[in-house]
Amino acid sequence: MAKRMVTLPDGTILPAIGQGTWLIGENPSKRKQEISTLRLGVELGMTVIDTAEMYGEGSTEELVGDGIKDIRDQVFLISKVYPHNAGGASITRSCEQSLKRLKTDRLDLYLLHWRGRVPLSETVEGMERLVEAGKIRRWGVSNLDTADMKELFGIAKGGNCIINQVLYHLGSRGIEVDLLPWQKAHSIPIMAYSPLAQAGALRRELVDDPVVKDIAAQLCISPFQLLLAWCIQNDDVLAIPKASTEEHVRQNAAVSEIDFTQNDLNRLDAVFPKPSRKVPLDII
Repeated sequence: MAKRMVTLPDGTILPAIGQGTWLIGENPSKRKQEISTLRLGVELGMTVIDTAEMYGEGSTEELVGDGIKDIRDQVFLISKVYPHNAGGASITRSCEQSLKRLKTDRLDLYLLHWRGRVPLSETVEGMERLVEAGKIRRWGVSNLDTADMKELFGIAKGGNCIINQVLYHLGSRGIEVDLLPWQKAHSIPIMAYSPLAQAGALRRELVDDPVVKDIAAQLCISPFQLLLAWCIQNDDVLAIPKASTEEHVRQNAAVSEIDFTQNDLNRLDAVFPKPSRKVPLDII
């Protein structure tokens, strides 16, 4: 079975599972392991690597830069700009600082991390300047809800936004009510962060659920693999789980070829249904 892929509006085809980097690069004792894990992920086909200037206040970008410096052309590299840096000269300065830490001359994708006080029109202008300058190949957003996306698309060149990165997993399905359908209609994929949910009560509820465990057992996968496979069951979602060990990254890579039956999906829907009406966007 072919691995699942996601197509961006410009025709770029990406693997449906990439690699998140939140909270890595902050513990020097784990640096070697984290770099080897990232590199193994690329080797296994998870070539999308997502980071941000916020992560470790730059230390994560530095680790990623060290990890991919000799395989840069194999990687689809993403970083994100703080909202307060997302306009005027600040967005150019932030981008250049990210490029320096990442030891590269361009980003494949640059995202607004979340909406702040800088007008979206100013952010679009800044992103377009960076594209023209060759510092980024394309741009997108993160943590924008449907109303924000509609506003963005009403701005000149706002329709050049190529992706929206939001929280999405089996226990947080609010985007299915309106955001996911709206983006599908505009051919804009979702990039799902925390596809396994954050560590805590909700994640335990998900992985310990009898239905989740039963379906996972039938498919000969772990409950965590089931959660990740569920997240990418259509062509509109690219998930970016973080892997802390090489074994973990191997498990993530294997998920791209997993398929559910309609009965499996119906059983999961019954236990963890999507909301019946619009709810606020979940944000971590």
